[in-house]
Amino acid sequence: MKYLWLYIVVIFYTISATAQNADLPNDFLSKAFYKARRAKLREKLPLNSVAVFFANPVRNRANDVDYVYHQDPDFYYLTGYKEPDAVLLVFKENQTSGKGAPYDEILFVEPRNELREMWTGRRLGEKGVKDLLSFEQAYNNSEFRKYNIDFSKFASILFFDFQNDVRDNPRDSADLYNLIVQFKSKVGYQEKNKSSLAVEPKKNNLDMSTLDVIMDDLRGIKTKEELEMVRKAVRISCAGQVEVMKAIKPGMSEREIAGIHEFVFKKYQAEDLGYPSIVGAGHNGCILHYEENYKPSISSSELILMDLGAEFHGYSADITRTIPVNGKFSPEQKQIYELVFKAQEAAMKICKPGTPFRELTLATRSVINKGLKELGIIQNETDKHLYYPHGCCHHIGLDVHDRGLYEKLEENMVITIEPGIYIPDNSACDKKWWGIAVRIEDDYLVTKEGYEHLSSSAPRTVKDIEAMMILPSALDDFILPNLDTKN
Repeated sequence: MKYLWLYIVVIFYTISATAQNADLPNDFLSKAFYKARRAKLREKLPLNSVAVFFANPVRNRANDVDYVYHQDPDFYYLTGYKEPDAVLLVFKENQTSGKGAPYDEILFVEPRNELREMWTGRRLGEKGVKDLLSFEQAYNNSEFRKYNIDFSKFASILFFDFQNDVRDNPRDSADLYNLIVQFKSKVGYQEKNKSSLAVEPKKNNLDMSTLDVIMDDLRGIKTKEELEMVRKAVRISCAGQVEVMKAIKPGMSEREIAGIHEFVFKKYQAEDLGYPSIVGAGHNGCILHYEENYKPSISSSELILMDLGAEFHGYSADITRTIPVNGKFSPEQKQIYELVFKAQEAAMKICKPGTPFRELTLATRSVINKGLKELGIIQNETDKHLYYPHGCCHHIGLDVHDRGLYEKLEENMVITIEPGIYIPDNSACDKKWWGIAVRIEDDYLVTKEGYEHLSSSAPRTVKDIEAMMILPSALDDFILPNLDTKN
């Protein structure tokens, strides 16, 4: 018995090392992609500089349960590494040491621990990072403390300030908290207060702003490989919208509708949601980021606004459709819907390289204000109101509101166009408009001459939506027993 644990650990280690890749999808981005991204970053770094990136912290959900880990998108974009407690250094120029060849990047990662992996899952460790992610210089994170580098020799040390909720695991001297503390010690940091990792720099070579601009520039323009990931996320999200159009019935709950979307996402191998699902029926649709999805029974007279996006291999879609629960738009619902549709079409017409981002919003706002006046909802086109309170466009990618420059559209940007009208109860207009909320959001690739409408497979016109809602759903016969009964 005294050797039983050792036997179990050896068996587990052997099996996990063999199976580490066997059970994974084979369509992840390649290690060559991530190596090329680091090379692009290096090109943009100022002379005599180093960029330092830390992995995302583990987030606590409650008590001893953490949220499912999600890597920092910048870190993932440069490494493909999805585990916590890691730090990446990318140097502008080659570095030398007395122990080997020159190097221009180094990654410190969680070590393999066979016993811990029985609970938390497999880890790559330094060998896995070298073999699978194309790093020549990779070490266990416990080595970062010993890493001998004079940060004072660099003209610039580029990094993001530490504002996240990073917790210290007292049992791990190389967790993210301690990696940050060790970095602060190496570069000469002065703490603002002892209870926070946020800091005031003591040296003038610490740069906490330039890296934002560089990463916006890099991530805003998608590569061919990234576009394939985005296309898959969008196609999956469109499939969810289509299935709900066919399956929805009066009396369903908002949560049930969200569940159908999310079931379709998982069916087509999306790992996660790009953001919390927004499913708002009636007046709930007037809450822009409504996430409760609690309404237990949606009525036949309501519209339901559904803003959801699947996350596929890290890349997110962002699609919104607004549909009538009973399958047929009322006259008032149709008028508001077609006004929002017209506004989106106006922005699509000018969606091409060179168009300023703000022009897209102005185009939609002009159409909406004119239409609201014609309907008598506002008195003048110049009236200030909250019926359309947001902009219409943002980048999508590794974040649903992705990094990118917001000056002019450029080829291979991926953006949304999402005008909306929201008329809450008790608004200063005719009561017949109250509770109507419409948003139409689609995803677009900016091409050399114009755009590609990535989310066109989800019906968007009144005619096409009503036609889709007549069709049968694969879920029509999916009925659970009444959970309220005692039997």
